[in-house]
This record gives sequence, C-alpha cells and structure tokens, in this order.
Amino acid sequence: MSNVIALRPQPAPRHEDGLHALLDSFANHRRRQEDAFWLKENAELLNILECTGTAVPRAALEVHAGFLAGAEERMAFFPQYYRFLLSMVLDLEDLGMGGDIGARLCATAQRDDLAGAELSDLQRMEARRLLARRGFQASDDAGLEDRLRAFCARNATFTLPNKKAAYELTHIVYYLGEYGRRDPQLDARAITSLHFAGNLAFLEQNSDLLSEICIALRHAGETPPPLWTAWLERETQMFTVETSDHVNIADDYHDYLVCHWHAAVAGGVAFRKPQAAGRMGFTRAPRATPLRELSEALYAEGAERRADWPVMRARVEGRLSAQAMQVLDMLAGQSEHFDAFFEGFSRAAQ
Repeated sequence: MSNVIALRPQPAPRHEDGLHALLDSFANHRRRQEDAFWLKENAELLNILECTGTAVPRAALEVHAGFLAGAEERMAFFPQYYRFLLSMVLDLEDLGMGGDIGARLCATAQRDDLAGAELSDLQRMEARRLLARRGFQASDDAGLEDRLRAFCARNATFTLPNKKAAYELTHIVYYLGEYGRRDPQLDARAITSLHFAGNLAFLEQNSDLLSEICIALRHAGETPPPLWTAWLERETQMFTVETSDHVNIADDYHDYLVCHWHAAVAGGVAFRKPQAAGRMGFTRAPRATPLRELSEALYAEGAERRADWPVMRARVEGRLSAQAMQVLDMLAGQSEHFDAFFEGFSRAAQ
C-alpha cells in the first residue's frame, strides 16, 4: 500500500497585499514621522501610485489615517514642508480616502502665499501644480513656464554630467504635463535635451535617473530608445528587497520606486512582486560606471580631444575596460543623438 499525500495549492500572492505591505513599511517601519525624510519617502510613493492610476485598497491607505487627521496642525507648525504635506494629502484623497483636508490646506497655502518664499522656478511650478489640483492659485508669475521651457531647450547643459540639472529637467516635464495627463508642449530642443541626459544616465548605468527620463519622454508623447527600456526592465527585476528589523534604510529605495514607476508607465504593473510586511530595505544590483572611465580617458587626452566619436574611440579604447567599451558601442550604435551628444561631452577645443 502506498501513502498518497494530497498537496493543497497555495493561493498566489495578491497585488493589493503587496501594496499594503509596501505602504505600511514606508509609513510605519523605516523612519519616524518627525523625520523630514519620512515626508519625502512617503510623498514619492503616494505620488507614483496616484499618477499611475494604481488601484490601492482602502485598508492599505488607512496606514496614513493618523497623518491625514493631523495634517493641518502639522502644516501650521511646519509651513516650510507645505509641498510635501500638500502632495501627500491630495494623493491620499484622490487614491480613495476622500475628504476636504487637501482643499483647506490649499486655501491656507494661497492665503499665506507660501509659494512666495520659493527661490526656485521649479519649486514655484510644483506649488502651482499642487494648488491647481483643488482650484487654487499660487503667486502670479506670468513668465514662469517660459523660463522653464527655456531651461529645457538649452541642450549644452545636458551634455555634461550634472544630476541636479537632469532631475530638474524631468520634473519640469512632469509639472508642465500634469504627470502625463496633458501635453507638456515641449519643442524639439527639449526632447533632444532629454535624450542627451538619458545618454549620460545610461553611460553611468544610473537606473534611477534613466527611469525618470524615460517617463518624461513618454509624458511628452515620445518613445524612449529600446536599449534604455530593455536595460531598465532587467534592472527592475534584479532589485533585492529585504525585510528585517535591522535592515539598512540608507538604501536604493528611490531607485526601486522610480524603476517600478517606469514599468507602470510602460504598460506593466508597478510593485508586482509579493512583499513581506515589516521594515524593508531596497538594494540594486551591482553595476559598472563607464561614464567615469570615459571622462578620465578624455581628460587625459588634453588638447588632443576631438568632437568626433569614431576618432576618439580609437584613441581611448586602450584606456577603457572591455565592459565600458561594450556599453559605449551599444549606445553609439543605437542612439540617434549620440554624435551630437558626444560633441558637447568631449569638450574639445573648437
């Protein structure tokens, strides 16, 4: 006689359970609410869920019920964080919590002219976009969008490594286009700037920045280069998520979030993998940085630098690793903007 053991199939992990675990981890397990970085992390996650139209269960949103109830008091005491606070409250309401706290916060921000304290055009544009979500207006600035578009159109800025400028470029597109809800009305020069910044991000193998650039291109009605999106898909699958009370939170959480944001904008599902409840840490796969190798090799050429990539390839090949050359050759062969990009990146004497 043989013993037959009946195996009961286990239910597949549900996407909504993973979302609940993710929201709970950021809300309750990584940082304290008194930490400004708590605001930053949670605002980023909620923004991605809201602008991608992700269906989030009410029970998952309830992890922020206490924050929502105290948001007005918090903004009264910390008006310097009004953009984070507005963003979180508006997203929670629009994701399904409902209510009118967001409208009251917008009224306060308008009354106290909180946007008037901003020195950055980018931050003023963000404030304008947040207040407009409930029908309010920030400080009047008729030339704001023109200045932002002029920044985007300055191609030379984006041929050189400057992460601050590159991230500002992507966020300008997000704000002008209401996170994909309308045409940001970029001209051809701004699109070229996105491609130049993307070339730099790919050379650095920076999936965080490259994800944001690909999202911005899609919001502008453009299709990102397949080389970039195929690499991002692989990188997104290679993240390690560890759940432990002792996990290090000086981690790659932002890279993880925006890679999944890109996956959703590209037609996939964000945060699809099952997650265990608790304190999460996010680690990206190791990668090379061909950008540094190329910069050092070009700098060593001194006055012999030329703006012609085929010429410089022959000169610097011996100084670069095989992996760096492989990345460069793929990019040069598949980016229609590479030659124009390299002309600025080379910083060759005219």
